[in-house]
Amino acid sequence: MRILIIGAAGMIGRKLTQRLVADGTLGGTPIGHLHLVDVTTPEKPDAPFAVEVEPADLSQPTAAARLTASRPDVIFHLAAIVSGEAEADFEKGYRINLDGTRYLLESIRRTGGQDYCPRLVFTSSIAVFGAPFPEAIGDEFLSAPLTSYGTQKAIGELLLADYTRKGFVDGIGIRLPTICVRPGTPNKAASGFFSNIIREPLVGKEAVLPVSEDVRHWHASPRAAIGFLLHAATIDGDKVGPRRNLAMPGLSTTVGEQIEALRNIAGDKAVKLIRRERDPIIETIVAGWPRNFEAKRATALGFKAESSFEEIIRIHIEDELGGRL
Repeated sequence: MRILIIGAAGMIGRKLTQRLVADGTLGGTPIGHLHLVDVTTPEKPDAPFAVEVEPADLSQPTAAARLTASRPDVIFHLAAIVSGEAEADFEKGYRINLDGTRYLLESIRRTGGQDYCPRLVFTSSIAVFGAPFPEAIGDEFLSAPLTSYGTQKAIGELLLADYTRKGFVDGIGIRLPTICVRPGTPNKAASGFFSNIIREPLVGKEAVLPVSEDVRHWHASPRAAIGFLLHAATIDGDKVGPRRNLAMPGLSTTVGEQIEALRNIAGDKAVKLIRRERDPIIETIVAGWPRNFEAKRATALGFKAESSFEEIIRIHIEDELGGRL
């Protein structure tokens, strides 16, 4: 099996690579070749199969054709610029998040034929939904984003579904919750503070909270996200049906509940490192995001996430802090 990961240098891409290398198979099929691509050259892992790494910018018209020329069996399309940056830089957001996706789909169509239809796993986002929201968003809720990032992802979903309908690709789009707790350093995502207020205090550093503690949001851990990707890569497309984009399961919690979960695990000392500093721009962006989902289709299809925020924090401690504070 040949696998291509676009966006392999990002956090999710690195963790997906680690899991594939550790497993050596995908869906029971041995991996023969892994191709890792990002705008910066991904780190090459020590793997029991062939690994190729290279820098490539998917928003450049010729890049996608080169990447799909080897006809990978499974393609993970993780590459994107995040919500805050897409909102601040309108042209860059559309060039990378939309044009890059369209170039990839077109390159697969032109590479293929009767004997080539790869599984394409596309990471979408709950940002495809916009307010006003019901108490819990069901599978029939209207996709009407209120940000440029959400709009770009929603268009990508439509393209994925149409190219799948025409038989050019076998696509599965997964609408990721906000992934928390993200390891590493803060990025330009408007949602970054959800991780910052947990990750930084756990290691004795101050974190800024730019919104009210009443803000409610939909979360899943990085570990769950990798599970989503692997399941999407191997799931029976006939069971998914023609509606190829799925809201992933997750956990609905308020910022205040996040903080209480942190207190229960790390004590008042950690909580006191959270500094309140309201940011009207972030508050406006976050106010347009969904807060709770039913995710019945994805759950019935076997996708799984955490059931408590304490569980999410403990996963971060296990995976990133060696299992202890």
